[in-house]
Amino acid sequence: MFTLRFDMRAPEKGVEATDLYAAALEMCAWAENRGAIAAVLSEHHGTDDNHLPSPLILASAMAARTERLAIILAAVPIPFWDPVRLAEEMAVLDIISNGRVSYAFGIGHRVEEYEHFGVDMRRRGRLADEKLALLLELLKGEPVRHKGRRIRVTPRCATEGGPLIMVAGGSAAAVERAAKYGLGFISQTDSPALRELYQARCRVYGHVPGFTQFPDSTAPTTVFVADDVDDAWNELGPYLLHDALTAAAYRHGDDGVASISRAQTVQELRATQGPYRIYTVDEATAYVRGGRSLPLLPLCGGLPPELAWPYLERAVSAVARAQGST
Repeated sequence: MFTLRFDMRAPEKGVEATDLYAAALEMCAWAENRGAIAAVLSEHHGTDDNHLPSPLILASAMAARTERLAIILAAVPIPFWDPVRLAEEMAVLDIISNGRVSYAFGIGHRVEEYEHFGVDMRRRGRLADEKLALLLELLKGEPVRHKGRRIRVTPRCATEGGPLIMVAGGSAAAVERAAKYGLGFISQTDSPALRELYQARCRVYGHVPGFTQFPDSTAPTTVFVADDVDDAWNELGPYLLHDALTAAAYRHGDDGVASISRAQTVQELRATQGPYRIYTVDEATAYVRGGRSLPLLPLCGGLPPELAWPYLERAVSAVARAQGST
């Protein structure tokens, strides 16, 4: 079992974005029959390294190239979206994918992105609440009265009531947002307090607590599989470090997010045994046999596809061995 995460970082001096996007589609089509359980897409805007800004468009292309692969958009910063237009795009994507696309909505954390869209960051929580409430109504496919307007989203979603929606965040406000509507909750922090609060607030609203995901601070979030780990760190290190430094810069000192590394060099990134790991095939096989899926970021930091493919193929080999296929 493994997941494929794509953020489509393409630094200006690196590989052409056209090559990376083509590779991402090819990797999904190739991997869905080889143990991939989901492709995960994230969203950021106006970045120096061209991070994916339009996950629904890429998800549409992935859905067209695959038949069974689940696609997760996490996290989508809902304050930046018009809920009516978003509901329409989600409905069409639900039809194209036959219900394989799910969403985790967050509020975003980069001041630059709020400036990008001309949205007041101080209102992000209220905006998220208002837009999520309207979005959920619109996805039901029935006419909605909103501020004197009659709104109806057509065509209807293929999934009754709309696609699976979760809330992503690391605060009590995010928990409240999920619990109010009985939505699943993806936490950015391993917090027992948030877990208990989510369950309690769901019951207050009369909902059975939904799906939850809390990070394991001891587990990696980005894995590559290599024949020689030393050689792999020499080859991959600069790309992994770019990803780590950029992700950390987005967080402005927030150390509570499990996927964030504060390493400043490739050597530190390797020594910390944190979110970024390079395993041998045997180590990856053992990891999967332990009941866990490999979290792969095959194009990490704009890694050229010709370098990325052998690592992906070795990961698939490890999964096959773990499942007794070879």
